[in-house]
Amino acid sequence: MTIILLEFLVVLAAIFIGARVGGIGLGIFGMMGLAVLVFGFGIKPGEAPIDVMLMILAVITAAAALQAAKGLDYMVYIAERILRSNPSAITFLGPFVCYIFTFLAGTGHIAYSLLPIISEIATKSKVRPERPLAISVIASQQAITASPISAATAALLTPALLGGQGITLANIMMISIPATLIGVLAGAIVSNFIGKDLEKDPEYIRRVKEGLIKPIADNDQRSAIKNNKKAKLSALLFLSGVVMVVLFGSVESLRPVFMIDGVATKLGMPEVIEIVMMSVAGLIFIFTKANVAEAVHGNVFLAGIQALVAIFGIAWLGDTFFQGNLAFFKEGIQAIVTKYDILFALALFVMSIFLFSQAATVRTLFPLGIALGISPWALLAMYPAVNGYFFIPNYPTVVAAINFDRTGTTRIGKYVLNHSFQIPGFVSTIVALATGYLLISFI
Repeated sequence: MTIILLEFLVVLAAIFIGARVGGIGLGIFGMMGLAVLVFGFGIKPGEAPIDVMLMILAVITAAAALQAAKGLDYMVYIAERILRSNPSAITFLGPFVCYIFTFLAGTGHIAYSLLPIISEIATKSKVRPERPLAISVIASQQAITASPISAATAALLTPALLGGQGITLANIMMISIPATLIGVLAGAIVSNFIGKDLEKDPEYIRRVKEGLIKPIADNDQRSAIKNNKKAKLSALLFLSGVVMVVLFGSVESLRPVFMIDGVATKLGMPEVIEIVMMSVAGLIFIFTKANVAEAVHGNVFLAGIQALVAIFGIAWLGDTFFQGNLAFFKEGIQAIVTKYDILFALALFVMSIFLFSQAATVRTLFPLGIALGISPWALLAMYPAVNGYFFIPNYPTVVAAINFDRTGTTRIGKYVLNHSFQIPGFVSTIVALATGYLLISFI
């Protein structure tokens, strides 16, 4: 027991230090923690998350090609038109646009382009910007656990996780999409009543009096993208790739079958995602003549590579620790966790706070859930619980939303944890979990 506790402290130390350093630090210190477990405690290394890493690499390459071809700018232009169509409803339109675009792109980093628009529209409409900004950030996180091409969903589909438990992409989408959408709607309803109205907010009044808030000039740069045919084509190619992934995942008969050692083996979803999305990247470069160098220097590719390194180190560390002590966990907590599933959902939530990554959380803890004998459908219902990294307000999209709000209504509270994202985050996650459990009860 003492040895296991010491090993656990090593894991926690690696997570805390890596999260504090940020960026690729999580992966680097995760690998250092792995070195301590392997060379110091003599634990056999677990399974490196190679499939997950390759799927992430394929998706971010396609998304980077999309950005280089200005297709991402075109998608943001479409989003802006939707948001400006009914500015008074920005608290509801904002999060759902963020949700849809994250769902299609497979990354929440697309929110960086939408948050300033949401803030501007809210301010001009005299809507407290905190309301749409906070829930929009939460929506971009919830959508990750519904997107067919996100790293987290890709991780779930690997044979070592739910993909090997009879759960298909269609099953994941059937539960996760309605669960997270209803969760976001509940969060938006609650957000609509958070804080004072903008014109009564003391901080906003102070900034207006001191001349710190000035009208934003209309920006026509995005509207110029609407006539860019190559941008439209790249967006169409990228979305076609997403549709193909959904089709291959939902209709298994579309996937080719190979004879391996006399056994018919269907092409797995990890390979499908890798082949389709890398091919999409190639088609974008061929037909739009996008600059390859521009793609690898874009923020989408850089953010994706950071996530790749983080998952490599921290997920391998987690898998090594849990697999090395599986007998202890099975004997000590199996009866409790299998009887009260919500305890494992709580563990997922807490771990995601430390890991700052849904994919890393999935890859770290879901193998333990499977080993403990928790129903794969219950694990699927718990999937939105990996969206807990709003709890500590230092995630990039959270920080960006605070900085984009010129009125000062979106903020980190005096006690740090009493920040703008806490209430909508908890409401959305709890409602998504409850809805997921309700949906699986009918299956």
